[in-house]
Amino acid sequence: MAAKPLPGKRGKKSRRVRLVDIAEICGVSLSTASRALAGEKGVRPEIRQQILEAAKIGNYAIPTAVAGQKVILAASSAAMIDYVRNQFTLYVLEGLKERALALGLEIVTRPIADRNEELAVLREAREDPQVAGVLFLTVDDEDMLAATRGFDKPIVLLNGDDPFMRLSSVTPCNRSSARLAADHLIDLGHQRILFLMRPGRRTIERRYEGWQDALHYSGLSVDEDLVVQVEDWLPELAAQAIASRIDARGLDFTAVLAAGDSLAVGAMMGVQQKGFSVPGDVSVMGMDNLPQAAFLNPPLTTMHIPMREIGSAALDLLRDNLSGLPMPPRRVELACHLVERSSTGPRRTPSG
Repeated sequence: MAAKPLPGKRGKKSRRVRLVDIAEICGVSLSTASRALAGEKGVRPEIRQQILEAAKIGNYAIPTAVAGQKVILAASSAAMIDYVRNQFTLYVLEGLKERALALGLEIVTRPIADRNEELAVLREAREDPQVAGVLFLTVDDEDMLAATRGFDKPIVLLNGDDPFMRLSSVTPCNRSSARLAADHLIDLGHQRILFLMRPGRRTIERRYEGWQDALHYSGLSVDEDLVVQVEDWLPELAAQAIASRIDARGLDFTAVLAAGDSLAVGAMMGVQQKGFSVPGDVSVMGMDNLPQAAFLNPPLTTMHIPMREIGSAALDLLRDNLSGLPMPPRRVELACHLVERSSTGPRRTPSG
């Protein structure tokens, strides 16, 4: 039997739905409703489903059944390296831990560098009844994702996505964010915009696609020669790549969009090392809005990525999957916004 709408009066603010209302509408005792919502045993599946549906329709705050349990955070090598080098992963973890504290959950971190370590984490999660689910941080390797098929506890990806939508995930909206960044540079008159990236991860590929989207929309040539790749996220590698390009081709661009703030730092260094100014000769823009971006010389224009919110939202998504309501995997993308500072400006018109 489907749950009926909870009673209310039109034109008046609805009063807060109580447990007794849920029990009444479902025709069950108060204790049965309480046990069903708490995930306790002794309630028939069809009755539990009816009670959960009624609670959802009434926007009833279902008491979490995960307080006191553990969530394993499986962090990839890329995430651990990022944690040491800059603050993106740090802030994701801060948001995750703050939300875990509010929910009464314990976060247990496990580094994973290969498939065997991943399988060990999944075994631990399966065998430990106190583990409510698993979060994978910065993992999008297909072989590793394939090992999660059929796993009987919730798994959510942080800062990564499953292209086949087998797993739920939370990421910033990388593609639209890069599109907004490139649009900003185009609005300033720039047409030759380098895209500086460290290839490999799907999240960065989405940013590359956003750069392409902006150029296509504005009728500009999407010249692959404008893509500059580096092997790591180190600013010195980005500086070397930009300086080498200027040595080889001259200043054949007026702006750089970097796929991360650390690369944008290197781009400014490379431009300045060759005797050019930022933003007078070249505008430089990053993505992340790490705190140090405001203290660079010049301060960096960048896209603000909601880092803390990625961790918080992932934990809420995992908890939703424990509610007992059947729901398909979901991809949550968090909006980003432009933070305009002094490293970007109008394209300089050539003299003469």
